[in-house]
This record gives sequence, structure tokens and C-alpha cells, in this order.
Amino acid sequence: MPDDSLGVLHERWRALCLELPGAFEDFPFGEGSAVFKIAGRDRAKAKMFGLLMERDGQLLLNLKCEPAIADQLRNEYEQIIPGYHMSKKHWNSLLPGLETEHMRELIEDSYDLVIEGMPRRDQEFVRFQTKISGESLD
Repeated sequence: MPDDSLGVLHERWRALCLELPGAFEDFPFGEGSAVFKIAGRDRAKAKMFGLLMERDGQLLLNLKCEPAIADQLRNEYEQIIPGYHMSKKHWNSLLPGLETEHMRELIEDSYDLVIEGMPRRDQEFVRFQTKISGESLD
């Protein structure tokens, strides 16, 4: 894949992650790895729902997934593999080749899983901020 195609795809995946309510980008591992997070009341305690990086000239997007579904997706799609540098049980790495709408669904699933794991007050905070901004969380 030529570099400019990689850049276009990188921006498309980045935009899909950032379109979710309250999502933001961070670079705790350096400029080469974009971490997508959602925060409750304390932004310093934000939780990661995605990690976008390039490895060996290949774009990867790590997303959280329920373990039973993670295995099912890996068996069904060659573009979904066990999470690179992550818990293989809870994370998948997505490679180029999936339909945009399917990518969006997998990103939303990861985002929702992270929110579900937050304390109730933080979940309510995210939902409240979403209502204020006029976005939909459901």
C-alpha cells in the first residue's frame, strides 16, 4: 500500500474514533501511536478504547472486544487478528480491508465496552455531556 494511501486510511480510521461523543486522542507512547480515550469526571483517569499505529508498513487499529466475540470475529475475517501488544483475550487488531460501516460498528463496540467498565458516576457524566452537546450515545 503506498504511503499516501496509508495516510488517507489512517485519517479515516482516526476520524471514526474521534466522532464518538467525548472521545479524544492522546500520544502516551509517542507520535507514532494514537491512543483514543474516553473520560468520565476526571480526564486524567481516561480509559483507552482504541490504539492506531503502523507496524512494518501496515496500519493496525487495536480495539477492545468481548472475548467470545473476539474469537468469532477472528475466525470470520482475515483482517481481524489477536491484539498486537495487548491482551489477546480482550483486544483485536484490525487490518485494512473491512467495510467502513463494519469498522464503525467495531469502534463503537469498543467504546461502549470501555464506558460499561467505568464507575456509574463516570458513565452518567459521559451521558450527561453527550446530552449537552446534542450528540447521541445510543
